Amino acid sequence: MRRPTISDLARASGVSVATVDRVLNARHRVREETARRVYDAAQSIGYHAVGLIKQRVFEDLPQYRLAFLLQKPMQPFYQSFVREIETAARALTTARIQTQIDFPSAATPAAIVEKIKTLGARNQAVALVGPDYPAVTTAVEELKERGIPVFSLLSDLATGVRDAYVGVNNRKVGRTAAWT
Repeated sequence: MRRPTISDLARASGVSVATVDRVLNARHRVREETARRVYDAAQSIGYHAVGLIKQRVFEDLPQYRLAFLLQKPMQPFYQSFVREIETAARALTTARIQTQIDFPSAATPAAIVEKIKTLGARNQAVALVGPDYPAVTTAVEELKERGIPVFSLLSDLATGVRDAYVGVNNRKVGRTAAWT
């Protein structure tokens, strides 16, 4: 078997040889999406300079490890949510995002607290869906004390402790329901 060439890499990634050369030698700026395509193709065909391409593509981007603790892994809503998180992380061109998406073993506050602590030990930020329960708030406080931001998703929890809430404004929803 012969070793893959630049032409093989260009064909596999759907770009020109000149574009592959620009990625390899950092001659001119190449769009992040194009550079990633070249990198992915290099990995898939076993191109000998895949390490160099990886370095060129990702060298100047800040790297972040973000954890997401979701509920009910078999529900279509959460499965779709996982896909959207992963798609958004891959599409970001200003940073390299590594996501760790996990689910508690049970829907109990103790299982959620255990996962929060595990995810907080390995990541730079944690976003979670969970109950507004004192033990959960305490776990969020512990992460905050260690400098790890925590975001509540979909349902607000640990109000006053967590960094932000991403979800519906419950007051506005209540007002709309009352008005209706």
